[in-house]
Amino acid sequence: MSNAARQQGVVILGSTGSVGGSALDVVAALPDRFRLVGLAAATNQRLLQQQIDTFQPSYAHLATGGTRLTGVEQIDNPEALTHLATLDDADIIVVATTGHTAIEPTIQALRAGKIVALANKETIVAAGEIVMREARTSTGILRTVDSEHSALWQCLGSDRFDPERVRRLIITASGGPFRGWTSEQLSTVRPADALKHPNWNMGDKITIDSATLMNKGLEIIEARWLFDCPLDAISVVVHPQSIVHSMVELHDGSLIAQIASHDMRVPIQYALTFPDRVLGPGKPINLVTIGELTFEEPNLEAFPLLTIARDAAAQGSTYPTVLSAADSVAVEAFLAGRLSFLGISRLVQESLDAHTPSSGPLTLAAVREADTWAEQYARQLVEERSSQWK
Repeated sequence: MSNAARQQGVVILGSTGSVGGSALDVVAALPDRFRLVGLAAATNQRLLQQQIDTFQPSYAHLATGGTRLTGVEQIDNPEALTHLATLDDADIIVVATTGHTAIEPTIQALRAGKIVALANKETIVAAGEIVMREARTSTGILRTVDSEHSALWQCLGSDRFDPERVRRLIITASGGPFRGWTSEQLSTVRPADALKHPNWNMGDKITIDSATLMNKGLEIIEARWLFDCPLDAISVVVHPQSIVHSMVELHDGSLIAQIASHDMRVPIQYALTFPDRVLGPGKPINLVTIGELTFEEPNLEAFPLLTIARDAAAQGSTYPTVLSAADSVAVEAFLAGRLSFLGISRLVQESLDAHTPSSGPLTLAAVREADTWAEQYARQLVEERSSQWK
């Protein structure tokens, strides 16, 4: 039966961010399909209140608290995200928050039988083994929203890597604002330079990750878990036009690519309306106007975080958690002027080198412990090394 048979209730966690705003555009464009049930934001009370006034959800949560929201039932408790993610009248949970706080709400939403449209990288990077086991054994459904992984999902026609048919998955990278730069040139980069992404309009954290190519390292880890794919069957190529979002290479020599504008509303809508393809807010592209599509290998010497992330993925256990947590601290320090651009990768590598994972199977408790340790250790490194890494 088509998803259009009835309105589906939607909750958006992280509604005031760039992905959350794009999700609201999709909901607004398809009122016969969707109704907004709940919103959650971290600190932007003003924008959240505007969204409440416009969309009139039943529930909302502001993480900073202390401010009363009007026209809505405000959820204020430590488990607010999980509460919203498991509401009885919610069918689809868009997880667009940043950081590891999304892990528990994602798992609980899957257990409650929800469709989870996941845009949070850290959830799969840190706890992919646990989350994907839940997704494949519970009544819930996990659909990726990240443009690259949505493209792989569409090209594969499945959520599983089939080694009998598929040779490799190819994730594309724009190259960010410093494509073609040397390490020497990167030593002079300032935050304002790194925040000028040539194609995408995103939040500060992911924009810096794009500039360092850390975002592609995280996407390798995500693809491994989302599609049950060996790490050595996942490649990254630089594609400056950001029109081909990912590709799948088959054993017969064929290459299947997903092509769309660099508009997050396209993969968000696909996750919300799957398997239907309906007219929405995304704009079509004109290949003649684009003119050419080019591809090149990433410069691993100038952008070492791509290799560092792949190594962390190969080590497994809580190393990816430390990778993600240390990167968050490093990006924060860089934006505050306390760390150089090249210092980001140095801080991440030193944090990984100092980490000793817990023995035994990966658990959420181990992920939380590693996350806390990595954040504290990385902040200590910033205090001790910021002068030499500036």
